[in-house]
Amino acid sequence: MIGYTSVGTNDLEKAVHFYGELLSLLGAKPFFKSERGVGWGTSPDKPMFSVLKPFDGQRATVGNGAMVALSAANPEQVQALHAKALQLGAQDEGAPGLRGSGFYGAYFRDLDGNKLAAYCMVS
Repeated sequence: MIGYTSVGTNDLEKAVHFYGELLSLLGAKPFFKSERGVGWGTSPDKPMFSVLKPFDGQRATVGNGAMVALSAANPEQVQALHAKALQLGAQDEGAPGLRGSGFYGAYFRDLDGNKLAAYCMVS
């Protein structure tokens, strides 16, 4: 159902490095690059994640209540994504762990303050 997501940045170079390193843990590669941003994916028929400077030229801001969730294969991959994000300078918003009903997740904010989750379902 979702074709792509995007978050804004005020420092494209830092954001591209952050997400390039982080999303490589999911096997994602850049699918497009422009002067405004980069989009990563695992295949052309799967949803893509992008980081962009705002089209209107204004400063990127964080959406209150907005969050992008990255689907992981297992709890170990959730842990690896969370650890990598923190290593790259992200802010911890919730350590990896069970959140109920088989949902295993972790939360962090990227270098621009955008909130992300890494999650998987466990039995």
